[in-house]
Amino acid sequence: MVRFAVSSMFFHEYPTDLIFDFVEEAGLSGIEFWIETPHFWVRDMPLDEIMECIRAHPRLAPISVHAPVLDLNPCSINPHIAAISVQYALCAVDIAETLGARTVTLHPGRRTAKRVPSDADYRRFEHYIDALHGSSKGRSVRVAMENMERKVNSLLCTPLDVRELLDREPWLWFTLDVAHALKQSVKEVAAYIATCGGRIANVHVSAVASNAVHLPVAGNEDIAEILALLKQQHAESLTLEIEDRNFPADLCSEEKITLLEGEVAFLRDCWDDA
Repeated sequence: MVRFAVSSMFFHEYPTDLIFDFVEEAGLSGIEFWIETPHFWVRDMPLDEIMECIRAHPRLAPISVHAPVLDLNPCSINPHIAAISVQYALCAVDIAETLGARTVTLHPGRRTAKRVPSDADYRRFEHYIDALHGSSKGRSVRVAMENMERKVNSLLCTPLDVRELLDREPWLWFTLDVAHALKQSVKEVAAYIATCGGRIANVHVSAVASNAVHLPVAGNEDIAEILALLKQQHAESLTLEIEDRNFPADLCSEEKITLLEGEVAFLRDCWDDA
């Protein structure tokens, strides 16, 4: 049965215990906990608090985890930035396993310069993948790499790129970010699903506009079409990834909960009708 989740970063300005309360109140059945959720990240990552939140909200368990990506780049030309980025990625795998998470999602990194990735960039990427492989051995958490938007310096931004990576690394899973692919077209999303469907561990769901990504999905016909395709592939988890900076004014917690109630109602209706 599919689970409907939301990123903890939608409630980034609140303490973690309230974030779990809000997500459950909105009627969701899962949460993707971003390690960079401020109340956790800036307080030296108190894992005991998150474990208590999970115990207090069993309906949201097992959670998923998103590795830190802000200010980080495992493929950076700066060796110190690359090294600390890989270190945090491995830490995210450790944290996800400790929390009993089903999946941990990571970003692939990018070329530092806004130029086509070079052989050196791909060598750094392979080092990153090898480190993750070593860290994943003997663990139950699924390590999943996310597709990026098609930008000149992106390393993993086409269905073929992802399929080739999954073929080389049979232990690795895939997190489909719908908005990143939808910036191209619905066809691009469909290609990811057709090409990588059997290895999709998580799906980030949000809509796009000409100048924005990670928008709400309620009423969006493109998203309804994509959900029908995902149901055919028996997707396990749909995670709303909504950027609150896309709204004209700051939303209070009640407004965010109300918005999520509408979002999950739309997801359920589409899923039931597919």
